[in-house]
Amino acid sequence: MKKILVPCDFSDPAIQAFKTAIDIAGKSEGEVVLLNVIELPVMHESVLMPTLSFEEAFIKDMKAHAEKNFKKMIDKWAKDGPQVSSFIEFGGTTPTIRDFVKDHAIDMVVMGTSGASGVKEFFIGSNTEKIVRTAGVPVMSVKKYAKLSSLKNIVFPTTLEMDQEDITAHVKELQNFFKATLHILFVNTPSSFKRDLEIRTQMKAYAKRFMFKDYTLNVWNDYSEEEGLKNFVMETKADMVAMATHGRRGLNHLMSGSIAEDAVNHIDCIIWTYKIS
Repeated sequence: MKKILVPCDFSDPAIQAFKTAIDIAGKSEGEVVLLNVIELPVMHESVLMPTLSFEEAFIKDMKAHAEKNFKKMIDKWAKDGPQVSSFIEFGGTTPTIRDFVKDHAIDMVVMGTSGASGVKEFFIGSNTEKIVRTAGVPVMSVKKYAKLSSLKNIVFPTTLEMDQEDITAHVKELQNFFKATLHILFVNTPSSFKRDLEIRTQMKAYAKRFMFKDYTLNVWNDYSEEEGLKNFVMETKADMVAMATHGRRGLNHLMSGSIAEDAVNHIDCIIWTYKIS
């Protein structure tokens, strides 16, 4: 967590993400990188308003606005904190952020989100949801700021497969950073029902296989994995959810959905996700 990217549109969720990133960077002795992405409008040439002239004026105004807001944010929330740098890029929000992560060796993305619902969730989705689906580094989705010292209970939903070295290594690193208790969760659903004794035996083997420390094992019965995770988080008042996402796209994403993206949209606590292949 040495180089943390905060995509910023200066909304309240973005401010909450920035404050969270500042705290994390302060603890990890890292730096925060602010990125404002400006999507240029599509204009048509006319005699009264030449496109080139309009775009130049628009770009100048938007850059001045972003630089002014960056300064306000840094002066208010990070004046005596870790190193903060700011960038302004032009282009589509999701591809620009994705390319920026690769080009600047970003370790983690912290994004503000207000969630999404209805038609927007299925066909458009929030920018945060798209980054969760495509980013090659961990993404922390933040709806509201919480002090690091209060993040003591992390829920880790899992399928209990024994070939999860990559995600479990990242989750253990996250747990160690926050000095938190890890609540390993298996959601038991009617479509793939397992007996309680079978699940608990499998969970113990899973915990032993990956050598977890300071953890609890939890089985939750519900109609779906999404509902089970959401209800378990509400019941336990968890501070964070850490989970893998497969980064589904296109029709497969629409038909199958993604539990990680559903969590980003519908669970209020911090959601940490990591895309696995």
